[in-house]
Amino acid sequence: MLDQHTSDALFTQAQALIPGGVNSPVRAFRSVGGTPVFMESAQGAWLTDVDGNRYVDFINSWGPMILGHAPEVVLDAVRAALPHSLSFGAPTRRESELALLITEMVPSIEKVRLVNSGTEACMSAIRVARGFTGRAKILKFEGCYHGHADSFLIAAGSGALTLGTPDSAGVTAGVAQDTLTVPYNDLAAVQAAVAANPEQIAAVILEPVVGNMGLVAPHEGFLQGLRALCTAHGIVLIFDEVMTGFRLAAGGAQELFGVVPDLTTLGKIIGGGLPVGAYGGRADLMNQVAPVGKVYQAGTLSGNPLATAAGLAQLRHLQQHPALYAALNATTARLADGTRQIAKELGLNYTVNQVGSMFSLFFTADPVHNLEDAKRCDLAAFGRYFHAMLARGIYLAPSQFEALFVSTAITDELVEMYLTACRASLLAAHGL
Repeated sequence: MLDQHTSDALFTQAQALIPGGVNSPVRAFRSVGGTPVFMESAQGAWLTDVDGNRYVDFINSWGPMILGHAPEVVLDAVRAALPHSLSFGAPTRRESELALLITEMVPSIEKVRLVNSGTEACMSAIRVARGFTGRAKILKFEGCYHGHADSFLIAAGSGALTLGTPDSAGVTAGVAQDTLTVPYNDLAAVQAAVAANPEQIAAVILEPVVGNMGLVAPHEGFLQGLRALCTAHGIVLIFDEVMTGFRLAAGGAQELFGVVPDLTTLGKIIGGGLPVGAYGGRADLMNQVAPVGKVYQAGTLSGNPLATAAGLAQLRHLQQHPALYAALNATTARLADGTRQIAKELGLNYTVNQVGSMFSLFFTADPVHNLEDAKRCDLAAFGRYFHAMLARGIYLAPSQFEALFVSTAITDELVEMYLTACRASLLAAHGL
């Protein structure tokens, strides 16, 4: 049993001051039960909580820490930038340097605008698409998360062509009317939605590889079909690569699958662990953005000097060490294949999905290709598994519906530690 008395006390205090005691809902452990762990420090593959417990980290701040926690290459860049001030609210050289590096690594991006979060990036990309096309509606996919802007917090209607309804209090029915929602990996549903809304859809936005219903890969030909459909109907295709950008390949999922979107949203890895986001794409689209065009978007802290320093250091390291991706993929394959084999040996036949350095164990024997598939998971058993892994020093996402992220700090020894804990935790979760 973990000693969590300090975490417990801090959570009690936080609940009196912060809604739910957390600043992002999944951190509250509501879906797995128990008290969230409050962290004190992190180095490499390891997290240390306020009670001194140590865990091997498979969340990595939900993706940004691809080099592990506190890599010297990033810390050195931040240390060098720190004495020159924390913010200017004026242009800096590193903003252009980071923009240039992004355009070099992601060829579909000809121009890019830096913002402060993935939510900002996705919200802004949608506005650009609407401004460019003069159309109001967007199409998104069930289970794909693009931040908490109103347009994205829409549940599916009763059928593939039904307009969405608000999935959050505070989102108006008017906003929902402009959002179409269809199942992920269902190209026929997209085609039907486009046909039912001729010349009304400004953009199709999706995670090319989904990380927010657990890890779900696109069917063969799905992304290519979306590209062709959007081209034929003058719809802006937006890839949300906040998670997958610079993680699945140097050029993101679009490089991995060979599909070129019109706009791309980025975040996480491009900040090296500091808050940052970006959206970019074709020059004619990006030239719609003020002060050049009539699509307004602004931000006091956009292009923050510390965030750009950290992001430049991390992206340059990834660009200069391309073999890193093959090693990361091999490590993740060992984790995923080992998890799959252990579940099979225990008679569980659970589904394990993996793409590059992201993977998920789904507590269902059925394949998981979309949100409805993911919803079939045994959530109570997952909660027991999560806590059993935590007790064995393995820090997983506290939700069945979140992907895991692997860093270069995960060694062969830590892979074996994870697999040993996985076997024991699956046994404990099922009383085997």
